[in-house]
Amino acid sequence: MRFVTAEDIDRSVPPRDMVEALRRWFAKGCETPLRSHFNMERTGEDDATLLIMPSWEKDGAAGVKVATVVPGNSSRNLPAVSGIYILLDGVTGQPAAVLDGSRLTTRRTAAASALAADYLARKDASHLVMVGTGAMAPNLIAAHASVRPIKKVTLWNRRPEKAVTLAREVELLGFEASGTDDLEMACKTADIISCATLSTEPLVRGAWLPDGVHVDLVGAFKPTMRETDDDVMKKCRIFVDSFDGASAEGGDVVQAIQSGAISKNDIVGDLFGLTREQVKGRLSEGECTVFKSVGHALEDFAAAVSVVEAMDK
Repeated sequence: MRFVTAEDIDRSVPPRDMVEALRRWFAKGCETPLRSHFNMERTGEDDATLLIMPSWEKDGAAGVKVATVVPGNSSRNLPAVSGIYILLDGVTGQPAAVLDGSRLTTRRTAAASALAADYLARKDASHLVMVGTGAMAPNLIAAHASVRPIKKVTLWNRRPEKAVTLAREVELLGFEASGTDDLEMACKTADIISCATLSTEPLVRGAWLPDGVHVDLVGAFKPTMRETDDDVMKKCRIFVDSFDGASAEGGDVVQAIQSGAISKNDIVGDLFGLTREQVKGRLSEGECTVFKSVGHALEDFAAAVSVVEAMDK
């Protein structure tokens, strides 16, 4: 059985290849039951969550991600989310590979956002505003730059010094990068706004959106969380990674529906429809679009298969 490290994943599949792997798998599909959530009680700290996300291809490989979310890990200087991905042989069912689940999740999440942007962002989009400077931020920047001609990156964080620090790292990758404490002004000049935070209150306002902008929402994976206000949802054509997941768990969508700002019918399409050409993406240069992701087991499966296949070449 092969053990695949985070470094193996990065070395084997560059950002654009990961985007194309997801495009192929969303277009053809695989079996993906709803993920299972189990609450694990903790004494003296917030409860933890165990997640199990299986997928398989008919007459092909199968896989399952086992992940935990442990809020108390912040006091242990450990990430809250960790896990592994187990890929099973399509013929025998024997474990074929165990992959680093944290890196696989980060890379596939960024690739899903870039895949959506390839249908929804303007072709000439060159200015990316990155809201949040955690582990997802560098991956989202690289993924978006693999599908659009990103030259300028403006970073924002509640703690401005973190935005400045990451901007220096992003500059080394060849971008014109800077940190800012003025999120409103940054958004008003953006071509793509990508949000990856744990915010429970709106950060980006609809009044700030310029014509033609694409908004990418990665955080707010619970109904109680959100990164944008209702005006963003009302102003944009709305797309999601999957209808069932985003309408039940994506806080930006869920809360906008609850407030009456939008209805479920305002969700134009998902990544299945976009990749199968069942729904059109961007319709004009001036329209605003938004993509809300909460994660889908197909993405983990597609990413794991693409990594193992690349390592076998």
